[in-house]
Parts: sequence; structure tokens; C-alpha cells
Amino acid sequence: MNPKHSSLTNGRRPRRWLRRMFLVLLLFAAWRLIDGLGLIPDFQRNSLPIVGLHPTVEKKSKELVELAAKKGIRVVITTDFRSIEEQNRLYRQGRDSKGKVVTNAEGGESYHNYGLAIDFALQDKAGNVLWDMERDNNKNGKTDWLEVAELAKGLGFSWGGDWKQFPDFPHLQMDFGYTISRLKSGHYPKGSLTEKQSQDA
Repeated sequence: MNPKHSSLTNGRRPRRWLRRMFLVLLLFAAWRLIDGLGLIPDFQRNSLPIVGLHPTVEKKSKELVELAAKKGIRVVITTDFRSIEEQNRLYRQGRDSKGKVVTNAEGGESYHNYGLAIDFALQDKAGNVLWDMERDNNKNGKTDWLEVAELAKGLGFSWGGDWKQFPDFPHLQMDFGYTISRLKSGHYPKGSLTEKQSQDA
């Protein structure tokens, strides 16, 4: 075999292999994007609506209340699961109905609609619900609100107060890596409470 011809052939093979690998990676990335948008039929998708708080989120929210209490902070969960209809009513507030605008999410666009989010507030001894982010009831030099947010993040929640656009300070969520687009397409985290499961319980 001609040595010159052999070196050219060997040089082509790595380039062909790299091109094939690049094509495979490109196709995989495209598939993940399209699947995330809910455009690929999938028999594992669920057409039943979510009707309650995810069990893990419910468990962790109770743990949050208990951990905060140990620090001398009273926490109350003001909102958890919210139906699509409730979300749409809330969205219309300040737009089509009286009141201040409180959300930019229409029905189906909030993690509350999939049982993956809660809202919290503080509470005084008299049972009054407080949205006071400067309150330091346990007198440790830290605001109670931020202490609760840190406790929540330690339990696996993400905090709406960290959002750069339209921060939502009472909001805590566990998305389990699911985007809103994926949830809207009928992909739910394992253990999600659907209408059928609720009826069977």
C-alpha cells in the first residue's frame, strides 16, 4: 500500500467519526428540545389533571413549618395547589377585575397548578398572618423571612425571591427538573396526584 495514500485514508476516518458523533449529539439535543415542548407523542403522558399537592412537596412544607418553629418563627402556608380556573381568576386580578396585579402566570403557567409550589407567610402569637420581610421575632439579627427562605432551600425548594424578573417572595417550589412546557404536555413527576388517583383514594 502506498504510505501516502494510507496516511490520507487514516486522516479521513477520525474526521468522519467526529462528524457522525456531532450529528448524533445534534439530533439528541433537537429531540430533547422538541420533547420538552410537548410535540412528540408519548404514551407515558398523562391526560388527567393534577388535583392536589405533590406528596413530597406536602411533606417538605410540613418539615419547613417544624424547622422554623424550632428557631422561634411561626410559618403558615397560605397557598399550595391551585387549579387552572383559580389561576386564571388570579391572573385577571388587576387586569379585568379590581385589585393589584399579583401574578404574570395564566392558568397552566404556574407550578402551583401542578401541585409543585407553595406560598408562605409569617404568623404572630395572636394568629395574624404577616407579610413583613423585616420582622426579626427571634431577635437573632436575621430577618425571619430570609431565615425561612434559607431553611426551605435546604429542604430542596427553590425560592421565588431569587428570581431576577418579577421576584415572588412568598413563593417556594420543587420542580423536580420539569419545565412548565413539559408539565403542560402531560409529563408529571412521579407521585403526582391526578384526578383518578384522588378518586381511587
